[in-house]
Amino acid sequence: MDFHCHLDLYPGARAVSEEAALRNEFTWLVTTTPRAFEATSKVLGHVPRVLITPGLHPELVESRAGELPQLLKQMERATAVGEVGMDGSYRFKSSLPTQRQVFDAVISHSRELGGRVLSIHSRGAVREILPILLKYPGFGTAVLHWFAGTVAEMETAYKMGCWFSVGPAAFASAAGRALAARLPRDRVVPESDGPFAEENGLPVRPWSMGRTAQLFAPYWECTELEALATLNANGRRLLRAMGWAS
Repeated sequence: MDFHCHLDLYPGARAVSEEAALRNEFTWLVTTTPRAFEATSKVLGHVPRVLITPGLHPELVESRAGELPQLLKQMERATAVGEVGMDGSYRFKSSLPTQRQVFDAVISHSRELGGRVLSIHSRGAVREILPILLKYPGFGTAVLHWFAGTVAEMETAYKMGCWFSVGPAAFASAAGRALAARLPRDRVVPESDGPFAEENGLPVRPWSMGRTAQLFAPYWECTELEALATLNANGRRLLRAMGWAS
């Protein structure tokens, strides 16, 4: 399983997508703009066991905020949404007010629609995101992708019902490993974030779940097979919340 992947952006996306369909029980293809969602759905919409969802990446909000109405319309026929969120890192701080408006509108609309499962980008902006989620009870389920906040923020997010998607690249730094070790194991699902995320200089592939289990095992003090079983069980629980049927 892979709960956050940019399948459409790999070189040779068709071939990678078809291999993911063979190797994975489920792959969540998150898109970066509403226009990308429409285009990707036409090209890869036939691939089995791949869920393509509408999104508006916070790094692109400054130039693509005008596509928000299109995203809100796309959400009406989607059970899940992603990638959405906010980014407070130095490069994107200037667009935070616009990011906040867009994210608020997405979460508000998610509640109006009866709830959606959302893959959420939160780099440098967890303090901005959590209050918006609290503002709209019934918005659905938040999956915080590649979470890099503080332990206190993680604990708050967990109490709010958030999930966490994690891939091999999260273990590349000492800080990443320390945080991964503290994540609540009953709400962790695998992701690749490929092709942007890399391991050993190469893009992480969508079928990296086994590698993620291998990396978690020593922190969970269990075998790789036991870690894999935990990720599988968590993934199936989240898929039920998404109403997914392969």
